[in-house]
Amino acid sequence: MPLTDLDRKLLSELLAGRSGSWKVFVDRFTGLVIQVIQQTAHAHSLKLTEDDIDDLCSDTYAELLSRDMGALRGFRGRCSLATYLAVIVRRIVVRRLTQHRYRQALGHVNAHRAAVDQASSDSPDLRNVEARDEVESLMSRLPADARQILSWFYLDNASYGEIAARLGKPLNSIGPMLARIRQALTAGQHRPSR
Repeated sequence: MPLTDLDRKLLSELLAGRSGSWKVFVDRFTGLVIQVIQQTAHAHSLKLTEDDIDDLCSDTYAELLSRDMGALRGFRGRCSLATYLAVIVRRIVVRRLTQHRYRQALGHVNAHRAAVDQASSDSPDLRNVEARDEVESLMSRLPADARQILSWFYLDNASYGEIAARLGKPLNSIGPMLARIRQALTAGQHRPSR
């Protein structure tokens, strides 16, 4: 459908900044804007409230006015103004709905993370379980004898004296031994696990 003389005149008055032309434009195309919003939401399986529709309608008009009415100035008259506006409105609505879904999903993720963090900080038992899991995961990369020493020290809370007695080694050798194991463990964290 070609551009009508009425729409051509309305568009040129609007772009020229003629008084009252924006009101005429809004009155003429609000029905179309609302229809496109509803169809787009339906196509994306979303139910919108009247407030949602009003917000999206406002967002659409704000976008049409932005950048000195750049979207309207880009109209070349190869189709009807209504068709051109429907495409613009659909793009705006899809972008806004996508942003809304993203914020909503991010909000759920952040709320979940905050709840887990709060539970972790409130519960020493949960922190201990997490620490134990991390230590066991890192220890699985070490030789069996080094794993045993770390297990005694970090998981069983054995003292240097107890570890020295279990290994039959001098007490002053346990600190350096643990330091070497930790160093190997730290170096192993930077290599990909096999």
